[in-house]
Amino acid sequence: MSYNFKEIEEKWQNTWIDTKAFRAQADPNRKKYYLLEMFPYPSGKIHMGHVRNYTIGDVASRFKLLQGYNVMHPMGFDAFGQPAENAAIKNQTKPDIWTHRCIKEMETELKKMGFSYDWEREFSTCDSDYYKWNQWIFLKMFERGLAYKKASAVNWCSSCQTTLANEEVVDGGCWRCHTKVEQKDLEQWYLKITEYKERLLEDLGLLKQWPERVLAMQNNWIGKSSGVDIYFRLKNSDKIIPVFTTRVDTIFGATYIVLAPEHPLVKELIKGKSEEKDVLHFIEKVSKESKLVRTSSDVKKEGVFTGAFAVNPVNNEEVPVWIADYVLMEYGTGAIMAVPTHDQRDFLFAQEHKLPMRVVITPKERGIKIEELTQAYEGDGVQVNSGEFNGLSSLEAKEKISLWMEKKSIGKIQTHWRLRDWLISRQRYWGTPIPIIYCSKCGIVPVAYKDLPVELPVEAPFTGDGGNPLGKINEFIRVNCPKCSGSGRRETDTMATFFDSSWYFLRFCSPKYAVAAFDVQEAKYWMRVDQYIGGIEHAILHLLYSRFFTKFFQDLKMVDFGEPFEKLLTQGMVLKDGEVMSKSKGNTVDPDSMIKDYGADALRLFILFAAPPETELEWDQRGLEGAFKFLNRVWRIQENLKSKADDALLRIMHKTIKKVSDDFNEFKFNTAIASLMELTNAIYQMGADKEIFSRLVIMLSPIVPHFSEELWQILGNKESIFEATWPKYDPKLLIEENVELVIQVNGKVRSKVQVSRNISEDALKELVLKDEKLAVWLETKQPKKFIIVPQKLVNIVI
Repeated sequence: MSYNFKEIEEKWQNTWIDTKAFRAQADPNRKKYYLLEMFPYPSGKIHMGHVRNYTIGDVASRFKLLQGYNVMHPMGFDAFGQPAENAAIKNQTKPDIWTHRCIKEMETELKKMGFSYDWEREFSTCDSDYYKWNQWIFLKMFERGLAYKKASAVNWCSSCQTTLANEEVVDGGCWRCHTKVEQKDLEQWYLKITEYKERLLEDLGLLKQWPERVLAMQNNWIGKSSGVDIYFRLKNSDKIIPVFTTRVDTIFGATYIVLAPEHPLVKELIKGKSEEKDVLHFIEKVSKESKLVRTSSDVKKEGVFTGAFAVNPVNNEEVPVWIADYVLMEYGTGAIMAVPTHDQRDFLFAQEHKLPMRVVITPKERGIKIEELTQAYEGDGVQVNSGEFNGLSSLEAKEKISLWMEKKSIGKIQTHWRLRDWLISRQRYWGTPIPIIYCSKCGIVPVAYKDLPVELPVEAPFTGDGGNPLGKINEFIRVNCPKCSGSGRRETDTMATFFDSSWYFLRFCSPKYAVAAFDVQEAKYWMRVDQYIGGIEHAILHLLYSRFFTKFFQDLKMVDFGEPFEKLLTQGMVLKDGEVMSKSKGNTVDPDSMIKDYGADALRLFILFAAPPETELEWDQRGLEGAFKFLNRVWRIQENLKSKADDALLRIMHKTIKKVSDDFNEFKFNTAIASLMELTNAIYQMGADKEIFSRLVIMLSPIVPHFSEELWQILGNKESIFEATWPKYDPKLLIEENVELVIQVNGKVRSKVQVSRNISEDALKELVLKDEKLAVWLETKQPKKFIIVPQKLVNIVI
């Protein structure tokens, strides 16, 4: 019987759908396991990144099923966003038509991969049944002062004609289309995520099973900094420039200060000065740069002198006031003191602009000469050139200088945060309408809960001319005020798509629930997500917002936990020829063609065997061919089963069960597969009986489910293999019958021997004395003593 993967895979995919094999239902008598991969944007076809992400999740899901867990493994689509509008313009269609067509294509491809999804829980975020609850959440936040509107400079993508959050600017470009991002003043809607900053930071300590890299990225983004606001007075003026620093121990070495180009004092400082024209030109140039590029460590820092001077309050020295691109108004006070000898960024900037330097901290064992410095000394040490604080350790000086400055009213101990409120306004059609009405009499008025959802109009003009199509639809804009019934104007901004994905994991618990965002009781059973899987690129954008929303629901008493994801795995990228697969580079591999030539199971096997989940995976067609050959090799075992297997094979099998079980629990799928290959080799050498082969098939089933289902049926089983039980190992059979002993003479290793684990001392002595390798040491001398460490070594004393 040949392995006909096309027939087998189609047969079992249909069987799973027809029998609703992976339908999940809450059962308080069973231990639950909620596994979730980050749901995809429906672009139309899955790529190898999808295949890898979802295969990893599917193996874990099926493994837990076999272990007896009540598994929920849902799938849906993150369906709003700019690409659908761009496609509508390009293809002269509507975003909803294009999106739903893409969803259908992706559903088909995901089912071809044999993923164990509970498709009854499927939803798309562009469904009004879903985004109604986006609007409900927004209104709840609005009621509590967490959703508000303000005018500010924002990141603007001229191509997408929409605003971007700081986190959506990547290398100075739009995260979607890569167009260079500009700064633009607009009135926008924000969510007050900063209200939760302490909890978001503190609760990182609860996430014991998250990658350290992700925790560090979130910690840095929240950015709690403790330090001192130092009051620099402008020369010949009573005006104060507060400067925040975390290194107050270096204040005596501050030789200039730097303001953000957006600082409100800048235009006053330069007015009428010869530097005014250059400064204004610099401000205009910086306004076109994204904040992430401005603060990037690998981009050269630029700045200009304002012509003004300030007074350092600790020594009354006059220091020049500069502006530079690397200082942001959003962080600290929008002004920094520069200490070139003890900050590398300041050091490079001072070198470039020939600004003065002064050493104020030296290592304990040596001094520092400025002319010999090739980089800033940023370590701890001893204070020098620091007035009454000379000789103190820098750590001690930090505390004493802070208190001294507060006492003299020239500074104040403060805490600053990097985290800023989340900009959610987008000037586009294909998103959740913000449920707000503007009334000339009543001002900003929320839409009544009973009037939700505010639905997107079916007809909208997609011309490619830019601007928000919603702003061109009078039937949508014109509306009565909910308070006074007078004429009102509907908000035309829609929500950032990250709003949609910040709580979808809760909706999966009860996707058809009509009276609230989710059924509290269902969420109480299923949440938290036991295992979450997705890319490292979402470490800040999505994961931080999801944590924020969960804490908000906790405050609403809708959930009794503050963190949504118990474990997090961030899978590596799929590469080809050393580069990430992408259409623009022309190095993609179509999963559909691989399934057609080798089958989904072979593709799954290769993608898991080629590299550990967290690391990058280099595509190799030969590896896929090898996976296909291995499956055929396993397939042929059924033709030559023995009535009873050898004891030696039984021991190998039990060791394999333990190894594969441990590896699956730790997501070490590549080493688990290696163990299964070794067991297969042993079966070919010794011959397997039905029991051993059945256990091999069960262990393979999470990896290659269609293949395993078919073999399970051939072996005479009527139920699905996923109704079977994961095999258990016998600890007694893990113990080797023979052990290797080290033989020493006077404490030096002279030989090694294989002996029975239960060998007697007399038999062991006799065996050792006959060892030819010891003859040269024992031929003229008699042993005085035998020192035996059971099952490890024998030391002969002569």
